[in-house]
Amino acid sequence: MSRMVFSCRLSALGLLSAALLVASPVAADTDELILLDGDREVVLSLEALREQADVEFRFYEPYLTEEADIRGLVFRDLLQEHFGEVPEQLHFEAWDDYEVTLGGWDDPNWILVTHQNGEPISLRNRGPLRLVERDYGNRDPANLRNFNDWVWMIRSIEAVW
Repeated sequence: MSRMVFSCRLSALGLLSAALLVASPVAADTDELILLDGDREVVLSLEALREQADVEFRFYEPYLTEEADIRGLVFRDLLQEHFGEVPEQLHFEAWDDYEVTLGGWDDPNWILVTHQNGEPISLRNRGPLRLVERDYGNRDPANLRNFNDWVWMIRSIEAVW
């Protein structure tokens, strides 16, 4: 009898795991970035963005408290390419349901990160896309509040004019 109960429990766990994998919306869509501008929606392939990533640098990553090799693209250039200019503000939606609206993106210092330490970033390491500043000046990296405007796990970006 105990073998039968154990077998039924394993089957139930297997079915639950399979249902969770199928129902998970994150697994199916993390290969795209959605840009919104009014009624216009542009869907960009993350693979294409990774191929366009032409900025590489090494910096101290305050959230990891270690040096990291970063690759990505100048965010301002991407905004100009797809919105025609840099919007006053951008509304970000992240894969963890975080939402924020921030301004001040007309600065080539902002990098849309696609790779870290030679690997494409994934949800597990705050990807698939992340915004960081290439040079964060004289801000103390030990104080993470200095980096509240960094955005990660980016799913969509909406122009706010």
